[in-house]
Amino acid sequence: MSYWKHFDVNVNELKDYFKTHKSVKEFQAHSSKVHSVGWSCDGKRLASCSFDKSVATFTLDKDRLNKEYTYKGHSGSVDQLCWHKFNPDLLSTASGDKTVKVWDVRHQKCSNTILTKGENINITWSPDGHTIAVGNKEDLITFIDMRTLKPISEQQFNFEVNEMSWNNESDLFFLTNGLGCVHVLSFPDLVQRHIVKAHPGTCICIEFAPNGHYFAVGSADASVSLWDLENLACVQTYTRLDWPVRALSFSYDGKMLASGSEDLYVDIADVTTGEKITDIPIEAATFTVAWHPKQYLLAFACDDKEQFDRKRDTGNLKVFGFSSE
Repeated sequence: MSYWKHFDVNVNELKDYFKTHKSVKEFQAHSSKVHSVGWSCDGKRLASCSFDKSVATFTLDKDRLNKEYTYKGHSGSVDQLCWHKFNPDLLSTASGDKTVKVWDVRHQKCSNTILTKGENINITWSPDGHTIAVGNKEDLITFIDMRTLKPISEQQFNFEVNEMSWNNESDLFFLTNGLGCVHVLSFPDLVQRHIVKAHPGTCICIEFAPNGHYFAVGSADASVSLWDLENLACVQTYTRLDWPVRALSFSYDGKMLASGSEDLYVDIADVTTGEKITDIPIEAATFTVAWHPKQYLLAFACDDKEQFDRKRDTGNLKVFGFSSE
């Protein structure tokens, strides 16, 4: 298993760590369901976006989040957010209002609005910072040049496109589809390089490990697969969940993989062995998870309802990993 030689971690050490760091703290973020959460690259801010058309930012103190600002401007549900990979002040959002917005969190304003052709549901920002890709409900992906703030190309697919991502070098573009495949295209010319038959069920989400050597795919078959980028070979599977896997996140050191689904816990696995390190009990489905870029804190949001009004969403987000002693 020379492939794993860069891992020098004892699973038991991680298990012991979370025995004393299992506190979950909950924070009011929105008036409706939270769709997506994500940390800025420096880890100083956590952002969330919601069906309530708003985007919220929180700052991280030692053991709590403080609400910083609520951004308004979208006229439809905000379905996904994505921070710039190395500028901690820039945040992008995709909305059903047919726009992409870029927010400057230092000046607390919308710096750019880019019009697109359809209701947007997915967004990702290339690691080199030059391009944003946004996917809409009609399976059209639009690539936006962030230097000119203009769409540079579009790609229409004749199958269900789910999440998408670049590799760390920003020269390969990956997307998951409803046929259980991962499509790999060269970038920027968008020539199809590979089709990886990854799962028997729909591939829902994709996440690259921080070192860029491998990526994980979450599927409707309730499993997660881990792929070696160089050989496009499956090197591990994680099969503890019973429901479709909707969200994935690697810890900053690449040692742990968090998986969110409709199961009533978030699974945290050892990437190398697949062994369970810990799990987070929850009361409703989880559709977004995000590890902090520098410490073992996991932000997530569930489809929670108000205690006394089961039709109303709480609009809360949660962070796991604070000291419980």
